[in-house]
Amino acid sequence: MFEKLNVFNIAYTMATHAGKRQALVSENIANADTPKYHAKDLLPFAEVYAHGKTQGDMIASRGNHMNASDGMNWAITTDDSSVDPNDNSVSIEEEILKGVEAKRQHDRALAIYRSSMNILRASLGRS
Repeated sequence: MFEKLNVFNIAYTMATHAGKRQALVSENIANADTPKYHAKDLLPFAEVYAHGKTQGDMIASRGNHMNASDGMNWAITTDDSSVDPNDNSVSIEEEILKGVEAKRQHDRALAIYRSSMNILRASLGRS
């Protein structure tokens, strides 16, 4: 009956997306002075989810695409808009803002998960 609760899959995927985005932000900040390094980012979760939706489920383009321990390598973009003289496109200020967005997304995913668990517990008569 409760084998496929889509809300838990979405919350898990959203939290994973936030974690991978935070890792890319960290990588970008670490390479802020590396010549010819271009900032990387993931597409926003809503956009990824909207393009991958098939009757409410996300689709995988290859094996272990989602729920994989090696991460989500899909939808990685590079920023070539503003580069400095050594061909580096990392802006520390933008990366800090991206990190805050990723933290908020992760917190939102945990809140969805907790709320769903509370609803399940209440429906079973447990608190």
